[in-house]
Amino acid sequence: MFKKLMILCVLTFLTLALVACGGGDYPRRTDDTNTLYVGRREDSFPDSFMPWLSREGLAPTVSSMIYNTLFSYDTETGEFDPLIGKEWYYVDDNNDPLLTEDGEHDYEQLAEIYDTPEKDYIPVKITLHDDVTWSDGEPLTVEDIYFSLDVGSNHAVSNHAGALAWTADLQHEYDEGELINQGIFTYERGAEDAGYDIPEEDKDTVMYLHVDKILGAVTSLFTSMLILPEHIWEPIICEDNPLNHSNPDGELLEQYKNPVGSGPWELDAEESGSQQIVLDRRDEYHLRGDDGGPLYTPETIRYILYQEVNVGIYSLLKGHIDILDESVPPEYRRLFEDEENIVLGQSPSSAIETLVLNVNPVDSELTPERKLLTDRDFRKAIALAIDQEYLIDNVLEGAGGAVSPGLMHEHMEDFYNPDASKLPEDREERIEKANDILDDIVPEKDDSGYRLLDGDRITYEILGHPGQQDTVSYLQVLFADIGIDVRFEMQGARPERTFLYHSRFDMTLQGCIFSLENIDIMYESHFVNLGATSNYGRLQNEELTSIIREMRGTLNLFEKYELIEEIQPLIAEQYYKIPVYRRGILSVARDDRYIGYQEVIGANLMNTDTLENLEWLEE
Repeated sequence: MFKKLMILCVLTFLTLALVACGGGDYPRRTDDTNTLYVGRREDSFPDSFMPWLSREGLAPTVSSMIYNTLFSYDTETGEFDPLIGKEWYYVDDNNDPLLTEDGEHDYEQLAEIYDTPEKDYIPVKITLHDDVTWSDGEPLTVEDIYFSLDVGSNHAVSNHAGALAWTADLQHEYDEGELINQGIFTYERGAEDAGYDIPEEDKDTVMYLHVDKILGAVTSLFTSMLILPEHIWEPIICEDNPLNHSNPDGELLEQYKNPVGSGPWELDAEESGSQQIVLDRRDEYHLRGDDGGPLYTPETIRYILYQEVNVGIYSLLKGHIDILDESVPPEYRRLFEDEENIVLGQSPSSAIETLVLNVNPVDSELTPERKLLTDRDFRKAIALAIDQEYLIDNVLEGAGGAVSPGLMHEHMEDFYNPDASKLPEDREERIEKANDILDDIVPEKDDSGYRLLDGDRITYEILGHPGQQDTVSYLQVLFADIGIDVRFEMQGARPERTFLYHSRFDMTLQGCIFSLENIDIMYESHFVNLGATSNYGRLQNEELTSIIREMRGTLNLFEKYELIEEIQPLIAEQYYKIPVYRRGILSVARDDRYIGYQEVIGANLMNTDTLENLEWLEE
């Protein structure tokens, strides 16, 4: 009831605002240029963009538009699409490409050659596009790639722990600032000595890497590391003045504020500030559209700051912006349904919301109630009580979807296992089975039907942020059917450090994203490793650990797919990270200046597919 009243109040507020507010001098209304106005909810906009430092708010988005990685990853096809890199492949002992007759990676040959103790690494050949330039006009070459990967491997110069993680599977190692093992080779930097014959005419575009014997080893190198211009950064960074500087000044600060990138957009520093960010399209960008013209439609993108999402929604309805780079609460759908020139988009989130149970707390944090969670049968009863459809209808207003207990999206067709769970679908049958299990473990109940442990009601606190209170409230209703009491506990700032890494919680809500792009790292992080990892409940299961490591170590992609299918039922049967739902991403735009907005899994309508497919309705 409270939720419905709150929604009504918000809708009434917005309606009054629309009626009360007349016109105004808003740039979009009189702008006849090809400029996309994008609303974004933030406390403030950043004023500097060191790409590896930028993690908050709009900064990562802007950095990824100004800079490029070597390749991008297509989650639907599992392929790496060209960006700075034109093509790549594994090579054999003669440096010949390991490709099948139809030009695909030959994983069977790869496994045959390199899956032996005698081989310490896999060599990878990369060829760049020959027409990539930096925004200052300088050409981009393999020396920029070498510089970026080399700095990322050298913490003494980068001062960036994330870069060390990105380059962890690259066999290019530093020890206290000294290079002890070279794993990047160009014409100018050791290729000939390492046995790689690079013709002089290819010296700017061809390079080799030595990577660990893991199929996912190239992923973070290709898709996480934003490539930096050597001619800009090499003269100004050193151990005393690292790339990631907490208090930059001088030339370092100047480059943070005026980034030189190779991406499709360039920051207009003079027009940008704390209230707006302006990006201009680089018409010299090397990737082109199907018609040979610019890859993206808008000539300029103007991000407008809103500190409240309701103000952004109002501004879109009034025509002050073209699109919100924001997920709109599902209960706001009715506000847009009868409006003209409004496009509503809904795509499934790539993140799966799970309820994580503390299954293996450290001794100092082990309580009698947490000890119950160490029993897999007890956890199974918890899983049986969760009704995803009920939560989707009540928490998400129907804007979401159910998720397999194997925690994999069904659109991952190559390795999705639809049989990951053997739990019944019927709600009544599930509750009956759950109560049968619990009657054997904790049969005593109080007058309200809640189960008792040593005479006290069994109560668990679910750690979460304020936006998750509704979810916990409805979980409370579901768990009452099996006699388990749950309550919301505010997680506060940095919950990993204060609660999760130290076993100081009962249950918590956690978003999980698993795909072929990240699975080698994330499966171990979520289900194997202990300490400062995403394995908050400290699960340890020998069978699951063994098969995850086998999956991570195989060099045969088709065998990897089979192992991922086998892993999903094992994850489901742990009843450890229990799926709650997958949110639908509801987003909104106007179609009176642009048409062609695209719905993409895991994104709102403001995405790269949209920017490629927009059509500007010139007046």
